[in-house]
Amino acid sequence: MGGSSADMVSGGLLSLWHSYRGYIIIAATVGILIIRLFVNSAPKSTPSASSPPPAKSVPLKAVESTKSPSLEVSREAATAPTTQSRPSSAERQKKPAQAANGPKRVRGTRPTKNGQKGHSDKIEAGQKIAVQPLVFFSSLTSTTESRAKFLSERLCKQSESSIVDGAPAFLPPQVHDLSYIDFEDYFVTVPKVPEQSPNTKYMYFILIPTYNIDSIIDNFLGHLDETHNDFRIDTAPLSGLAGFSVFGFGDKEGWPTEEEGFCSQAREVDKWMAKLTGRKRAYPLGLADVKADVEGPLIEWCDGLRDALVDLGTTGGLGEGVPGSGNAVESDEEDIDDNNPSNGDAQLVDLEDIKFGATEESSAGREALPVDFTTYSKSSPAPQSEPVKEMVPKTSPTYASLTKQGYTIVGSHSGVKICRWTKSALRGRGSCYKNSFYGIKSHLCMETTPSLSCSNKCVFCWRHGTNPVGTTWRWKVDPPELIFDGAKEGHYKKIKMLRGVPGVRAERFAEAMRIRHCALSLVGEPIFYPHINKFLSLLHREHISSFLVCNAQHPDQLAALDRVTQLYVSIDASNRESLRKIDRPLHRDFWERFQRCLDIIREKRFLQRTVYRLTLVKGFNVDDEVNGYADLVEQGLPCLIEVKGVTYCGTSTSAGAGLTMQNVPFYEEVVSFVVALDAELKRRDLGYGIAAEHAHSCCILLASNRFLVDGRWHTRIDYNKFFSLLEKEQRDGTTFRPEDYMRETEEWAWWGNGGFDPNDERVYRKGKKKGTVIPAKPLTNKEAVVEI
Repeated sequence: MGGSSADMVSGGLLSLWHSYRGYIIIAATVGILIIRLFVNSAPKSTPSASSPPPAKSVPLKAVESTKSPSLEVSREAATAPTTQSRPSSAERQKKPAQAANGPKRVRGTRPTKNGQKGHSDKIEAGQKIAVQPLVFFSSLTSTTESRAKFLSERLCKQSESSIVDGAPAFLPPQVHDLSYIDFEDYFVTVPKVPEQSPNTKYMYFILIPTYNIDSIIDNFLGHLDETHNDFRIDTAPLSGLAGFSVFGFGDKEGWPTEEEGFCSQAREVDKWMAKLTGRKRAYPLGLADVKADVEGPLIEWCDGLRDALVDLGTTGGLGEGVPGSGNAVESDEEDIDDNNPSNGDAQLVDLEDIKFGATEESSAGREALPVDFTTYSKSSPAPQSEPVKEMVPKTSPTYASLTKQGYTIVGSHSGVKICRWTKSALRGRGSCYKNSFYGIKSHLCMETTPSLSCSNKCVFCWRHGTNPVGTTWRWKVDPPELIFDGAKEGHYKKIKMLRGVPGVRAERFAEAMRIRHCALSLVGEPIFYPHINKFLSLLHREHISSFLVCNAQHPDQLAALDRVTQLYVSIDASNRESLRKIDRPLHRDFWERFQRCLDIIREKRFLQRTVYRLTLVKGFNVDDEVNGYADLVEQGLPCLIEVKGVTYCGTSTSAGAGLTMQNVPFYEEVVSFVVALDAELKRRDLGYGIAAEHAHSCCILLASNRFLVDGRWHTRIDYNKFFSLLEKEQRDGTTFRPEDYMRETEEWAWWGNGGFDPNDERVYRKGKKKGTVIPAKPLTNKEAVVEI
């Protein structure tokens, strides 16, 4: 009965719904409309002065531009009232139309700690701007350097006389040589703002001469080009700068007009800086003819910079016509997109229209379309008819500078120079560490290089920034026979010039006219030369041993290198950051190249003698890096490890690179480092020990136990045995190992004995007593003496 009653009730309700459902729906709709009209017509409450303000909604664009990996909403914002009226139809019409949905542009600048992106252009009201000018220059003859210093001094005086709100309008300029800075520190992102002066704005002033030879300016221009066209970063990563200006020096006798090349490199820098900064040109490009009046245009340009700096310090902007500070910039050639020319000749091709794997019929009659997904550059390769440049032309300032430094230029890209140890050995005053470690008398050694160019700008380099640099060979290539004959001729000429020097021994002078060893470690990068193996064969054919040093930046060339008497790789740092600061490499993947070279050294260690050369620079790569160096030794397992203190060149350019006498370690400091490294290698059971030393040149040798025979070190080389084995290998393919041509180390070169050849005469300088020093007993580390 209960079940039938429930069925009757539900059946009655269902019949009522079917009978009156239309009226019920209409009544419910009218009720909802009345409620909505009542709610909308109710007066809005005005918050009192004591009530908290409503929370502001975050605009969508602000969210999209935030680089933080997560967006967090604070508890106060989440609990605050969010009552906000919708915009009216009139207000919606005033708002600009939003861009259509599409891929978002990836910005390459890192977020700052406060969440803002990059270097903000906005300074809070009432806060004074600290304007910091940075003066950059490049110079092969030091002329542009002197003009950069003149500019800096003039701006300093003008800063003292330009007072804004009781303080100088801008800070004293800082001067930087392009040869001694890391481009990524200044020309990929804006320098970091000092914490004590958060309102600092940077202004770049760049002084550029124009050369018809390869110089650091070419690498600088290439860096600006790559930075702008790198798809990983913004096309204008330097937009955080307050502004920039460029001044160029040229020669109107050689290039009469701008179209013919007058100040062409300065104009290129100006163009790229305009792109990288978003057209923040603070003052027009200045040009001067070096054969006419240079001082007048430079002073006029300097005064214009002062006005721009004062405007920036006073108003916070550069004036009207500059982006963000006034009227819009008028259209010019810099507004034309490199990828979208407006002349109508070029046609845009949609990615979907590119036919990959097209049939022969569809591609007939037209050339294949090259697709490059890594760059936006429109530059085309140089025409084949254009002559290839010489690396060091005889008319170039590079040639003049290197010649003045004592180099003999061979051909167009090679050089030879007499080492100071050669002069010392000729006078019987001692040879370099190669004599102590390997039995090479310095007066029998020729120091040369088939490539004056290098891919590093090491802080301790002897070339003072005058050599060309590059990442690829782009110059005329001289035949190896020309280099070999020219290097010998240049070396012998320099030896003959020493025959009148007091103290030169006749027997050693006669011996020096027969080269027995070649140190391919002068300057530059020997394996950079495309025919290095042929050059080595010419050396070995005349039984001249080869000691080749590379900078671990060309792994492909290192892997293809034929046998040498001894193969060096420079290990100037134990980690990526230290290597970048010391070697200042041009390759962006320098650390990966470095690691590959160490792996190649490991593979070659049973084919030829491999050596790590560690150059210790105090303040750069000495402190707390023993474990890192031990890691690199474990990776490459070289036969030998040379540890040497850096040699200070004593030049202003070295000081500009951050290197002073304070960075030169004492011999005791080198000893302490070697002892610590030896202990770490023994702890890892890698099989190394301290074999020899040459305190005279602040150098110590560690060797693998492969060269420890019956408790005595065999680090010297039997050169006759080496050439005999080499000729046999070339004749019938019989390979040999480094142990097959080793020879016992002389006792006076052992670790603890100082390493000075007793057959030579030790001469002390600077008022010290002259005489022969032959230790009667092994010297302790503290007793080892270094000549100043």
